[in-house]
Amino acid sequence: MASICFYFQVHQPERLRHYTVFEKNNEYFDDHKNAAICKKVANKCYLPTNRLILDTIRRFDGRFKVAYSITGTLLEQLERFAPEVMSTFHALAQTGCVEFLGETYYHSLSFLYSRQEFLDQVNKHSKIIESLFGQKPKVFRNTELIYNNDLAQFIESMGRFDAIITEGADHILGYRNPNFVYRPQGCEKLKLLLKNYKLSDDIAFRFSNRDWSEWPLTAEKYSDWVNKINGNGNVINLFMDYETFGEHQWQDTGIFEFMRYLPDYILRHPDNNFKTPSEVIESYEVSDTVDVPHLISWADMERDLSAWLGNPMQSNAIHELYRMEPSIKEIGDEKITDDWRKLQTSDHFYYMCTKYFSDGDVHKYFNPYDSPYDSYINFMNVLGNLQNRCKKKITEDQLCEQS
Repeated sequence: MASICFYFQVHQPERLRHYTVFEKNNEYFDDHKNAAICKKVANKCYLPTNRLILDTIRRFDGRFKVAYSITGTLLEQLERFAPEVMSTFHALAQTGCVEFLGETYYHSLSFLYSRQEFLDQVNKHSKIIESLFGQKPKVFRNTELIYNNDLAQFIESMGRFDAIITEGADHILGYRNPNFVYRPQGCEKLKLLLKNYKLSDDIAFRFSNRDWSEWPLTAEKYSDWVNKINGNGNVINLFMDYETFGEHQWQDTGIFEFMRYLPDYILRHPDNNFKTPSEVIESYEVSDTVDVPHLISWADMERDLSAWLGNPMQSNAIHELYRMEPSIKEIGDEKITDDWRKLQTSDHFYYMCTKYFSDGDVHKYFNPYDSPYDSYINFMNVLGNLQNRCKKKITEDQLCEQS
């Protein structure tokens, strides 16, 4: 049997406005640009794809199922700029065929720098998912699929999650394949789902590439690839950005028609079905333990963290940001805390990347800067203002205590 598990990452950052070192304005984020991008992606991707998924669920009487991981930063923007998208996500939630996963609210790298901040963001995200969609997330995915044994053990210690998902990187699997349910090293109950990156990337990255030997990719051809895995695994985890549909792969590539017809071809094989991540871990036993002592991610050929932390600019920016945590927590100002947390979003550090990489266009997508150096300078200008606000607030609080 081959169960197909679709999981879509749905995220947009709060982009910074152009900010000089001389500015005193405490408004850091470009509402005009964020609104324009949010509405654009809503019209090209979120609305048509949500409607397609909803129609497919109904057309197959609930046999088609998917999962979403939606960041808190995007949920806030959708409620402000594209509330019609929220209504379609609510409709999807009510089908009983859609699972919402847990993650960090601000799409941050907080696990690497502050376990308490990481925990706070995971809790904040779980609360908004339950409030909006009536589900308590039971499966966790970390920002950028960043993962190692320590993360899995920390998530298990929280006692709320049944599974965690990450990249099915070749160097962690060795002779094994990603099409089974695994156990993280050092965990007793938590299960591990691994992305089948080849079949996922065939859709997410290669679908419209006319130089690809398999172009054009049809639903029938793709289902044949899926069927060949029968007997060599239990589940095919297809994890990708939701913007694959309509943004990364434009409508005129045929991506929507591909997705519309794919479930029909998949389900023609009597051994195939669609499951959510929670249904997968309930259906299949653990086949082996996977040891991941070093951090991995989804990104680039290396599957490491160099896309976000690979140069001195990135390292300096993120260390200065998290160095502020004691002051931020001491002050307890809601607006200052929110601004600090929005600066943690991984995209800000992605824009500073200077690497050359095989999927470099992904790094450039929706990048508001002409160069990584411009991104670094702008970020540090904002951070400098935030640091000054913190110092001023601490001084004001101390004067109040003395008076």
